[in-house]
Amino acid sequence: WLVSDNMHHQWLLLAACFWVIFMFMVASKFITLTFKDPDGYGAKQEPLTAVTKVEEVHVPEEKHWPEEFQPTGKAFSGNLIRQPLVHMERLELLRNVCRDTALRNLSHTAVSKFVLDRIFVCDKHKILFCQTPKVGNTQWKKVLIVLNGAFSSIEEIPENVVHDHEKNGLPRLSSFSDSEIKKRLNLYFKFFIVRDPFERLISAFKDKFVHNPRFEPWYRHEIAPGIIRKYRKNRTETKGLQFEDFVRYLGDPNHRWLDLQFGDHIIHWVTYVELCAPCEITYSVIGHHETLEDDAPYILKAAGIDHLVSYPTIPPGITVYNKTKVERYFSGISKRDIRRLYARFEGDFKLFGYREPDFLLN
Repeated sequence: WLVSDNMHHQWLLLAACFWVIFMFMVASKFITLTFKDPDGYGAKQEPLTAVTKVEEVHVPEEKHWPEEFQPTGKAFSGNLIRQPLVHMERLELLRNVCRDTALRNLSHTAVSKFVLDRIFVCDKHKILFCQTPKVGNTQWKKVLIVLNGAFSSIEEIPENVVHDHEKNGLPRLSSFSDSEIKKRLNLYFKFFIVRDPFERLISAFKDKFVHNPRFEPWYRHEIAPGIIRKYRKNRTETKGLQFEDFVRYLGDPNHRWLDLQFGDHIIHWVTYVELCAPCEITYSVIGHHETLEDDAPYILKAAGIDHLVSYPTIPPGITVYNKTKVERYFSGISKRDIRRLYARFEGDFKLFGYREPDFLLN
C-alpha cells in the first residue's frame, strides 16, 4: 500500500513538472510574438478594431479574398502582407460615409449611362474597371487590353490605340443589356483608383490646358474660352486659361450649364462620385495612387490575374503626393473660391480618407 501511494505521488509530481514546463514555453512564445517587430508592418501597429469587421466586406460571388498575401517575387513588396487590412479599412470608411445623411448629395449618384460608360469590362476574367482620369488609368487599360486578348503584351500596345475604343478591345459596361449589366455588377471583381482630389485637378489643368496634346485642340480653343468668358474677373487679360479661372468654374454651384456644353470632356475633372458611383456599386477594391506600388500587385492578386500580367513599372517618385506643388497652385486663389471648390469635392475627400488641405484650415 505504501509503495502504491509513493508511486502515485511521484506521478503527480512528474505531471506537475511537465505542466510548469509547458506553461513556460507558451509564455515564452507569447512574449516573443508580442515584442517582435514583423518586417511587413514596421513600428506602427494597425488598430485591432478593424480586424473584427473583415467578414462584413462584400466580395463578388465568384471571387474570394486570398487567405494569405505573402510576397511572391520582385513584384511584391514587404508591405503587401498588411494590404488586406488597409483595403478593408478603405471599404469600411466608404460604407460609413455613404451612410452619412449630411453628405448624401455629395456621395450618391445614379448609375446612369455616364457612369456605365466609364466602366470597362473583361469578361474572360470577370473584371470591371471604372476609369478615373488623371490617376494613371492608361496603365490599367493596358492591363485589361492584354487580358482581353487584343495584344499579347503591354509593350506591344501602340499609345494611340490605348484610348481608341474601336481598336483596343475594351467594351464598356453601357454596351450590354440591363440584365447583363446587373449580372456583371453582382458577380465581377470591381475596382478603381483615386488620388488626392486637389492634386488630380492640378494634373487635369496642366494636361488639358497647359501642355495640351495636339490631338485634343478643343480644350484650348473651345472649353478654355468658355470658362474665361464666364469666370475671369479681369476682362482686360488676354492670356490663356489660368488655374484661378479653372477653380472658379469648378466651385460654381451652377457649373452644370457649362458642363452640358463641354460633354464627356468633363470626365477629367468631375468627382469620383459622378464617375464611378461608389455608394451605389459595391466595389471589391479601391486603390490609391499614392500607394500604387503596393496596391497594383494587390489588385492583380485579388482579381486572380497576377500570374497572367504585371502592372507596368512605376517611375520612382511619380505617385508621391506633392504637397508643395499643391500649395503653390492654390497660393494665389482666394479662400472663398477654395472653399467653394472644396464644398463640391468634399464627398471625394471624405469617402476616400483624404485630409482637408492645411491651407484651407489656416
